[in-house]
Amino acid sequence: MQNFKSNLPIVCVQGLGFVGAAMAVAVSEALDENGNPKFNVIGVDLPNNKGLHAIHSLNNGIFPAESNDQELREATLRAKVRGNLVALHDSEVYSSADIVIVDVNLDLGEFDSNQEPTVNFTNFNKAIDAVASRIKPGCLVLVETTVPPGTCEKIVYPKLNDWFKKRNLPADSFFLAHSYERVMPGEEYLHSITNFWRVYSGINEASAKKCEEFLMNVVNTKDYPMVRLLNTTSSETAKVLENSYRATNIAFIEEWGRFAENVGVDLFSVISAIRQRPTHNNIRQPGFGVGGYCLTKDPLFGRVAATQLFNLPSLDFPFSRKAVEINNAMPLVSFELLKNHFDHQLKNRKVLLLGISYRPDVGDTRYSPSEVFARTLIQHGVRVEFHDPLVKNWEEMNLSVSQDLPEISDFDAIVFAVGHKEYRELKLETWITKSDILILDANNVLSDEQIGFIKKRGLIFKSIGRGAS
Repeated sequence: MQNFKSNLPIVCVQGLGFVGAAMAVAVSEALDENGNPKFNVIGVDLPNNKGLHAIHSLNNGIFPAESNDQELREATLRAKVRGNLVALHDSEVYSSADIVIVDVNLDLGEFDSNQEPTVNFTNFNKAIDAVASRIKPGCLVLVETTVPPGTCEKIVYPKLNDWFKKRNLPADSFFLAHSYERVMPGEEYLHSITNFWRVYSGINEASAKKCEEFLMNVVNTKDYPMVRLLNTTSSETAKVLENSYRATNIAFIEEWGRFAENVGVDLFSVISAIRQRPTHNNIRQPGFGVGGYCLTKDPLFGRVAATQLFNLPSLDFPFSRKAVEINNAMPLVSFELLKNHFDHQLKNRKVLLLGISYRPDVGDTRYSPSEVFARTLIQHGVRVEFHDPLVKNWEEMNLSVSQDLPEISDFDAIVFAVGHKEYRELKLETWITKSDILILDANNVLSDEQIGFIKKRGLIFKSIGRGAS
């Protein structure tokens, strides 16, 4: 067992991915009025390559994922100096926990023979078993993982009860709550945990109060008040619904993007005008694609809950299904634009893809639309080179990624796919010297100044969401 410098409540964070690692750092930063930590934090992950990398990084005061958030990097180092954050792969540490935060993945599984979305709960169940078989009475289990609504009530709670009975411990002598994460990797990575609104609920009244007391130590609830819902299924529904809303909003704009491109309208300026109306200020915009861990799967969790947890097969979610289908196809719009520009003669063309992560200013490549785009280009014989300032190894493609911008003399096209700060601030006049290269802004990456330079130089320019003007 880790010997901490002081005797404080122990918080174990299960899963040290993009959410869990940041949550562990955020909890370690909870300080009292004298600047002393309120918790000792133990991050726990599996002894595989990813888990061991996260464990080694945190134990050395280094945040394990690439990020532009300087505050998060500094907070990770402060935790090491204070000595109140360690990372391990030993599940036995759960026996010492006063609070366990569950931040493990729950992935969408294969579609079944009827094309129904499914979730395989096997690994999630193993994670809950690892906790339930070891925690002491009075421990709070706080599930942050995005799950199909009903998971806490129908899976986690029964498992905890069953394990406590097997261990001859009083039933219901634990606390169980759900409070979903709204973590946004990027420049405000840490603040998306500590300075952002929280929704929470408990399996019972005591659990809800226990969860509230804990989160008030971590979250700035004075400026970002928390919302308590009636039960854990409501909280789980809130996360799935808000992500489904965003996904359908994005999908809706896609058809208008095609209209704008064909009739000579700049849809981004149109949307900017619409956003002046307060009731419409969150309207989305066209782009390269939808990626990441949430919007690509969460809209289907409603159907999963209906069929796998509540036995309600008649309840369907057609808008959510269609949104996922449309969003999955978004990268192919950029591909078709390239194909048409080169009169379907793509073989041996050379394309530079700028940006492979799923969103700006993060190094997360999970479900990145760049992967769909790149694989499609390669299938058509295109020679593709990749650049991303935050990604050195593209795991899904098993490729090393250049950190240096190449010379462009032999490229046929440059595709700006991700709005990284480095691209938004790129001095095109010192880099683009070739006049017959296609510049495709696939994701509203380029600034007005950059686009102005391109047009002034008479370069070949195309943009998703903008018609020729």
